[in-house]
Amino acid sequence: MYRFSYSEILEDAPEVGRERERAAFDRALTLLRDVEARGLAGPERTAAVGYVQDLWNILIADLLGPDNALPPALRDDLVSIGAWTMQEAGAVLSSPERSLAALIEVNTSIRDGLR
Repeated sequence: MYRFSYSEILEDAPEVGRERERAAFDRALTLLRDVEARGLAGPERTAAVGYVQDLWNILIADLLGPDNALPPALRDDLVSIGAWTMQEAGAVLSSPERSLAALIEVNTSIRDGLR
């Protein structure tokens, strides 16, 4: 029977975390694209944008945490993107006619960067 050492598990942990982050972004993008393509408003639009807001709240909290191991410049850039995303999310909720394209584009770029 093969047993994993703790260091081997730690080496794999970032891969698992990135996969979870990619999955969360995939879900957010699926929701946003569906709402945009179908021209949905009301609760569906609010739920899709709310998911993105929740995702970025979690990410920003992690990025600002003392245990985050990313380089400071990258953390700062990601926090700035998160702040913009939150601002844009608020704007699209306030203006139902506003397109979700910018949110989709930026979050697609972030998701693709996790590969």
